[in-house]
Amino acid sequence: MSDDELSFEEPAGPELARAALEAARGRNSSKSKKRRSVLSTNPQLRRSGYTSAGPDPRDPQPFGRLLRRLVSERGWEKPAAEGQVIGNWDKVVGPDIAAHCTPVSLRDGMLTLQAESTAWATQLRLLTPKILGILAKEIGSGVVTKLAVHGPAAPSWKKGPRTVRGRGPRDTYG
Repeated sequence: MSDDELSFEEPAGPELARAALEAARGRNSSKSKKRRSVLSTNPQLRRSGYTSAGPDPRDPQPFGRLLRRLVSERGWEKPAAEGQVIGNWDKVVGPDIAAHCTPVSLRDGMLTLQAESTAWATQLRLLTPKILGILAKEIGSGVVTKLAVHGPAAPSWKKGPRTVRGRGPRDTYG
């Protein structure tokens, strides 16, 4: 046997590149079959593939959207609305009313307000139906059903750690 009969001719130049390309295509075709089977079992992945320029359910979501979904899934709509009344008081009722009163508590649909003066407490009592309407429109109906308005707290005459109940001794001044 001569050396010519046993030698294999190796591809060179463009033929070598074509052979490498065909081998790579053969390997990729088996991977793409696996990928297609995954895509066919998951409709969300099948719709958009693994990557795309459009929105995908696996993309990062805005925090507000995730928070709204969490609140609705857990049934926290009412506590969230109650928190919105207290937290956004000036935006809900407007700066005029919010400048003269502050919300103290909200329990069982009853909102308690603290007015800055007795005159404003009277005015807020007269505006109760209007304030309840604003709250129902902005926050939702059924969150606040009653409104209790308190005037300013009276000053305390108690000074120091020791006090006496009642009127106390009256011989202090003489």
